Amino acid sequence: MADKLKKCLVTYNYGSDEIKGMEELGYEIIVKKEHKLTYDTELEDVEVLVCYDPFESLDILKMKRLKWIQLSSIGIDQLPKDKVIENNIIVTNNRGGYSIPMGEWVVLSILQIYKKQMDMVKNRLDKTWKMDTSLLELYGKTVGFIGTGSIAIESAKRLQGFGVKVVGMNTKGKEVDYFDSCYKREAIDEMLAISDIVVIAIPETKETYHLLNKERFLIMKDNAAIVNIARGSIIDEDALIEELQKGRFIGAALDVFKEEPLPKESLLWDIERVLITPHNSWVSEKRNTRRFETVYDNLKRYSKGENLSNVVNVKRGY
Repeated sequence: MADKLKKCLVTYNYGSDEIKGMEELGYEIIVKKEHKLTYDTELEDVEVLVCYDPFESLDILKMKRLKWIQLSSIGIDQLPKDKVIENNIIVTNNRGGYSIPMGEWVVLSILQIYKKQMDMVKNRLDKTWKMDTSLLELYGKTVGFIGTGSIAIESAKRLQGFGVKVVGMNTKGKEVDYFDSCYKREAIDEMLAISDIVVIAIPETKETYHLLNKERFLIMKDNAAIVNIARGSIIDEDALIEELQKGRFIGAALDVFKEEPLPKESLLWDIERVLITPHNSWVSEKRNTRRFETVYDNLKRYSKGENLSNVVNVKRGY
């Protein structure tokens, strides 16, 4: 008698060929949109859940046979962590899946600030011919990354040709490819003090909440630039607004915010030195291909009883 197929719930339709490929690995695939997805008896035997965030409406405690959740995201802040821990559910994420477009976005954002592209666009829209002699060179500057994971590595790799010094902060100060040096978590203030550009690329956890706060903003250079592609909660947004209103920092490129969409009443909209994008840095034409490759590879590993890649420590938050 043939082995019973493992039942897998997928909340995104990757395409008929891709779904067929997943089935050929030994799975019964159920495809359902995750928006307002709720439990029903069809999900009773689901062992694997491939999703982004169905958790607001889907109670995974009712899925008694659920053993593994494969997230399409890098972050896990949407995950019902207590339920996952209670049921000993394995969680894997899409670590590295969006790192290339996000690395490109980091470089783009730095150059937009240094070359005052927001002003240039405004002049273009106003049909104003106005030379600006205050543009800056990236050459010789120090770029400091808070976090040295895959996104920071791809960013640092792309900064190599600009003649910058790249430094980073991670838990133990371990050496990382493409970084000139790395600081321990306890030495973050030392890194901030020497950085001309500060890039936030660290997961959202209890420890990283408001990691950049009023005290740390005061440590940073007055003419520093800030780039955030991580989570809005890592910056104390009110403190940042206060410093920007005082004239500190040459610019901030923010792709994430404490509240999304960014409310129209937010003062950030009115500060000309702030580049605002709608949590868009991860997008590219190859995102679905890379995401599916991660899902497929882990489904193949799981079907063979092998160790999964990108396993998340849910208690630690990454």
